[in-house]
Amino acid sequence: MNKAELLRELQEEYQHWQALLDQIGPARMDQPGVAGAWSIKDIVAHLTGWRRRTVGRLQALQRGQPEPAPPWPAHLQTDDDINAWIYQSRQSDSVSEVLDESHQVFQQLLAVIESLPEDVLAEVHRLPWMEGQPFNAAEFFAHFHEEHESDMRAWLTRVDQA
Repeated sequence: MNKAELLRELQEEYQHWQALLDQIGPARMDQPGVAGAWSIKDIVAHLTGWRRRTVGRLQALQRGQPEPAPPWPAHLQTDDDINAWIYQSRQSDSVSEVLDESHQVFQQLLAVIESLPEDVLAEVHRLPWMEGQPFNAAEFFAHFHEEHESDMRAWLTRVDQA
């Protein structure tokens, strides 16, 4: 996949993501119960926290620097601990703040991909943190599709029927 295709696919995925968020609407995004106690806002903050790490890694690659420290405290090692930290650290943020950050991180992703040479993008799968996976739109949105999309859509169906 070349850079133009990657950027196009990322923008298409983002449009689908944004359409789902628009369907939910900001007024309902802080209602708990989407995934356990988590709200839509909590899921967006969670995904953004992990995506911020990906963007940081790609920015370091672009600058020829080593992989940066993650955006959470270094002593946190398990996904559950990191997820709990993201959840706690974003609880007081408004829906608007969480959505704005999500958008900003996505724009940073597009910018860093745009700045990377084609040959670097072709070899990104060789980076240890990519675990042999190619960098593509599906990979950037995989966690959402695999872990959160069904919960969000099921919750939306429940609240729309109520």
